[in-house]
Amino acid sequence: MSENNLNYKNFWYVACEEKEVPKDKPIQRMILNEWLVLFRTGTNEITVLRDRCPHRNFKLSLGAVKNGTLRCPYHGWTFDKDGTVCEIPAEGKNFKKISSRCAHRYESMIQDGFVYVRLERNEAFDIAPHRMPHYGEKGFKTIRLFNKFKNNVTNCAENYVDVPHTVFVHPDIFRVSKNEKIDATVIRKDGMVEVDYRNETDNLGWFSWFLNPSKAPIIHIDRFLAPNMTSVEYQFGKKSFFISSHCIPVTDTETHVYTDLTFNFGWLNFFAGPIVAYQGQAVIDQDIEVLDIQMEVIKKYGENFSNSSADIVHVFIESIRNEISKGKDPRLLPERSVDFEFWI
Repeated sequence: MSENNLNYKNFWYVACEEKEVPKDKPIQRMILNEWLVLFRTGTNEITVLRDRCPHRNFKLSLGAVKNGTLRCPYHGWTFDKDGTVCEIPAEGKNFKKISSRCAHRYESMIQDGFVYVRLERNEAFDIAPHRMPHYGEKGFKTIRLFNKFKNNVTNCAENYVDVPHTVFVHPDIFRVSKNEKIDATVIRKDGMVEVDYRNETDNLGWFSWFLNPSKAPIIHIDRFLAPNMTSVEYQFGKKSFFISSHCIPVTDTETHVYTDLTFNFGWLNFFAGPIVAYQGQAVIDQDIEVLDIQMEVIKKYGENFSNSSADIVHVFIESIRNEISKGKDPRLLPERSVDFEFWI
């Protein structure tokens, strides 16, 4: 595709979980500063409109769902699943459907229990939203968490696949400082950054006794998928653990994040849920504090980063998001592979 023909609105983003949309009232969400209203139609499908009544600019999300249509509470204008105005009480029997009176409708779809929304269609860049690893698969269990960060998508995504910070921000919970050397290879290709870590042992903090008591060799692969998803994969012998996050760009300085903790611990699955949920949220709470403070500093002094050799992962992620900001397809960036090492 040609340059300067792409923007962040061309991608799919999670608006909410499917179960969050009730049958009898609308809900409001925001993506990339766009106000959205979601409601269920007469066939229980979910539709997404701009949260703006075209009549006198009122919030449709404050209205009511009646027989699968959405009624504005200001003057009663009513809209169907396509955003078409289907009733104007003040006109009575003289009512006419006119396109300029219709609400703006956004494309939406259901996948992995999420409602995805695309704000703008780009025919040359029609890519489906990324799947959540092993969601709903037999043998796997998923704990889904939701959190709000006062930072942007880039900084949030970089944090989720950043290993060196874990010994300082999450001591004991996740990792402890052992001054061990970790070798890694990072690859940037097809709009993705993938990091393969080697030489990790049992340095998983409090989790070590549970996740890897036999100290089996650890497979650890982190991925960033354009424009906003990260997935952390651990394999401990026959045990699998995935931490996958969708970062929703609410504004330039606010990101909402759905995180799936998906695991297959065999017969331990039944008992592992509460532990995984508690520990996972504890780690996220610490990251929220760090990322909120980071944005405070950025607002005062600007986003000027200095890099260590281990930050090549961040550099690759930033290169992909910068390409999109320039209107370019990040999949066209040249493939690069870099070996690096660091100590934790």
